[in-house]
Amino acid sequence: MSQAGKIAIVTGAGTGIGRAAAQALAGAGWQIVLSGRRRELLEEVAGELGSATTLVVPTDVTDPESIRALFDATVNRFGRLDLVFNNAGIGAPAVPLEDLPLETWRQVVDTNLTAVFLCTQHAFRIMRDQTPRGGRIINNGSISAYAPRPNSIAYTATKHAVTGMTRSTSLDGRAYDIACGQIDIGNADTAMGGRMKAGVPQADGSVRPEAVMDPLHVGQAILTMASLPLEANVQFMTVMATKMPFVGRG
Repeated sequence: MSQAGKIAIVTGAGTGIGRAAAQALAGAGWQIVLSGRRRELLEEVAGELGSATTLVVPTDVTDPESIRALFDATVNRFGRLDLVFNNAGIGAPAVPLEDLPLETWRQVVDTNLTAVFLCTQHAFRIMRDQTPRGGRIINNGSISAYAPRPNSIAYTATKHAVTGMTRSTSLDGRAYDIACGQIDIGNADTAMGGRMKAGVPQADGSVRPEAVMDPLHVGQAILTMASLPLEANVQFMTVMATKMPFVGRG
């Protein structure tokens, strides 16, 4: 099957990385299921991409029934599923570890980790049984899985866990021709990452601005991963602002 006409679910598709991924995939001929919390933002993206090749499904990824409805709607509309980009995620306020409320911890875990697991489960069931069999799952990890920022334990812990889930999914998916990879993103100029330009806390206690990059580059990287045949897989890709202080000592 060519890229044209393939079906992709993108979570968190209304803004930022999800929006950039949807744009890149749609530009290559994919049909996109746009998932996110706010219908108005999803409708805006659908208007850009063309309603004939998109499906808007407002989804609360912390609600298992809402996730189930997302995958049911996809199969009902398109009859199959070729790609899931598990992108939806949140951070927590940068407070000292000992002051982080348990409820905040649980919100981050539910959004960044449990939702990825549930989406992966649904994708497996569909991709395992469809003809042609198989598909691809791409998880949005983070550079934080390798080098955390100060006061980020909930976000960092969940992104470490996503890396473990990516590895397990990649292994367990072999039996069903399901490939799974992870993209780790550093300082895309989005609502979440764009704050780096104004200055953020560093490990030495200082506050310094950091370089950012256009999220369109991330969209193109995801398209590269998604465009491979199922016999090939990008297991992990890091795409980052070239001058951000990640490699080396700042």
